[in-house]
Amino acid sequence: MFTGIITDIGTIESTERSGDTRAVIRCGYDMGGVAMGASIACSGVCLTVVDKGQDGDRGWFAADISGETIACTAPGQWETGRRLNLERALKVGDELGGHIVTGHVDGVGIVTRWDAEGGSHRLEITVPPAIAPFVAAKGSVTIDGVSLTVNSVTDNAGGCNIGLNIIPHTSAVTTLGSFAPGRSVNLEIDILARYLKRMEDVRRL
Repeated sequence: MFTGIITDIGTIESTERSGDTRAVIRCGYDMGGVAMGASIACSGVCLTVVDKGQDGDRGWFAADISGETIACTAPGQWETGRRLNLERALKVGDELGGHIVTGHVDGVGIVTRWDAEGGSHRLEITVPPAIAPFVAAKGSVTIDGVSLTVNSVTDNAGGCNIGLNIIPHTSAVTTLGSFAPGRSVNLEIDILARYLKRMEDVRRL
């Protein structure tokens, strides 16, 4: 489990495709305190540490990414040079500063607006029809691993558009500050909405 509170920005240093894709991700974590097999959320995707190392004050870890994961996440997500929002798994006793996040992507959205608004930025994203019913104003959503509050929801034939307010701190400590219209992003709905979605799917059978 995660909280959607980003603790580092990593960069994909290299990828190797042999069956699954193995990515080596450079980060600022002290990898001496990260166990083999530990979970790290990478822009909202829960990955398992399969190798690791430390070069001075910079660490790195490797993770295997299945074809299924690649198919379900944002295009370009696993390219060399891509910057990723990182969060280590929640431990008992940690502060739950965001909301409960599983690291399982429910769908891919498209950024349609990223404009300065006051001291913050207005972010708008098109949400696909399959998960649009499970996003609500004043509810929680995870965008590329970042826990955010939905300010507005506008329904349309292709799903819905959601509006979010991004404060300067969030822009500075996550990859959201580099967003632009047309960018694909990973979406995870709130865990309660996930179960409601499953109930709704079964009801339709």
